[in-house]
Amino acid sequence: MSALFTPLTLRSLEIPNRVWMSPMCMYSAAPDGPEAGVPTDFHLAHLAARAAGGAGLVMAEATGVRPDGRISPWDLGLWNGRQQEAFARVAEAIRAHGAVPAFQLAHAGRKASVDKPWLTDGPLALAEGGWHAVAPSPEPYAGLPAPHELTVEEIQQLVGDFAASAERALAAGFQMIEMLGAHGFLIHSFLSPASNHRTDSYGGSFENRLRFPLEVVDAVRAVWPDDLPVSFRVSATDWLTENPEDDREGWTGDDTVRLAKELQAHGVDLLDVSSGGLVRDAKIPVQPNYQLPFAVQAGSATGIPTGAVGLITDPHQAEEIVATEQADAVLLGRELLRNPYWPQHAALELGAEPRWPDQYGYAVRRRGKR
Repeated sequence: MSALFTPLTLRSLEIPNRVWMSPMCMYSAAPDGPEAGVPTDFHLAHLAARAAGGAGLVMAEATGVRPDGRISPWDLGLWNGRQQEAFARVAEAIRAHGAVPAFQLAHAGRKASVDKPWLTDGPLALAEGGWHAVAPSPEPYAGLPAPHELTVEEIQQLVGDFAASAERALAAGFQMIEMLGAHGFLIHSFLSPASNHRTDSYGGSFENRLRFPLEVVDAVRAVWPDDLPVSFRVSATDWLTENPEDDREGWTGDDTVRLAKELQAHGVDLLDVSSGGLVRDAKIPVQPNYQLPFAVQAGSATGIPTGAVGLITDPHQAEEIVATEQADAVLLGRELLRNPYWPQHAALELGAEPRWPDQYGYAVRRRGKR
């Protein structure tokens, strides 16, 4: 039997297989007005197609917990009832095709207020629909304006914003919630000494730099049902200390192990292990499985279930990761953009039973018949 196509249970939630869709921004929502941040028919079709394609879990893209928490004006948000109503359609469509609907809460921090990546990918001025970005410290991401340094009162407001969006995601029907603590966005920028230069209780020591992320986790866990899982996406390294020519201090794999232990103690059920994104010029050795060792390190040191992500493209590659217990699930990104039915084809290749929708399965099972 294929390990990749066995269920995984987190708390009371059974996820039908270990092939999951990674959250990927589509930059396709209305930028302003009453439909700002609202999922469209495109988002509905896009996410439902991956559920029909056989993914065990489909995670909606990084969704802003407030308007200025979006990466761009065209990103999704969940801070009002209109957005919640539209997300409910998305969650139901995912469930209807046998997948678990998951949701990623996000705040872009100092990397906010930018153009679509296929256009300029540069900063947007106020006159172009942009806004002032915020961060733990007024250190800019290369090529973007310096952000506003958050006050303690503003930090506490943000904690409440994450919890409020989590409540809306639950009401919309999502069954797993994830916090985006990776890729240089707000939570990650609090964690890393390369971006957090505060001297108060939210900066300096390792424990202080964890304060805001753990307050967010606690606030979300408090409104999320005890029987449903919470996950946390982490950049396991900033790829600074691995480069002997770079003298900047950054977040490391050992730091991720320490973080994982704290997250477990605060009710997190799975660590979604990515890397990088904090600084533009980091030298990252991109190749198949290049982030997998960090998932192995965190999982083996703490016992926390992990998700592996990054250039996982082949069914046998994914099977080996799960079968050898290097990670508990694999999250596919670009490969699922190229082929929404990758999980179905992988199941056939690995000798498992594909989970075709009834409307498709009837035709598939009658292949060669009229």
